[in-house]
Amino acid sequence: MTQAAQRHVRRQLDKEGAGALLLGITESGCNGYMYELRYVADEAESVPGGVRTFDFDGVTVLVDNADWPLVGGTEIDYVTEGLNAVLKFRNPNASGECGCGESFSVDPANPDPGP
Repeated sequence: MTQAAQRHVRRQLDKEGAGALLLGITESGCNGYMYELRYVADEAESVPGGVRTFDFDGVTVLVDNADWPLVGGTEIDYVTEGLNAVLKFRNPNASGECGCGESFSVDPANPDPGP
């Protein structure tokens, strides 16, 4: 997670009164999968299958264990494009992305990113 993304997510966590950002995946979008972000109070309320926990200078990001093979190694950035500012995902597991960057596809031959 870049410093710009950390600043943005920290502001959002404060605004939402949340303790962590949960990064998940849903089967949707024009390319197969979409990133799903949710602000949660803590790890206990996140997902029944368990999560991986990452700390970025005080910003906690949780990743659903079931989604880890699709997002492991992803960098989250916060960028300004024209008049809009958005979170951008640089996912090494993605074999393709839609034009808007909100959905992606994976090559089934890609290996699991591991722990």
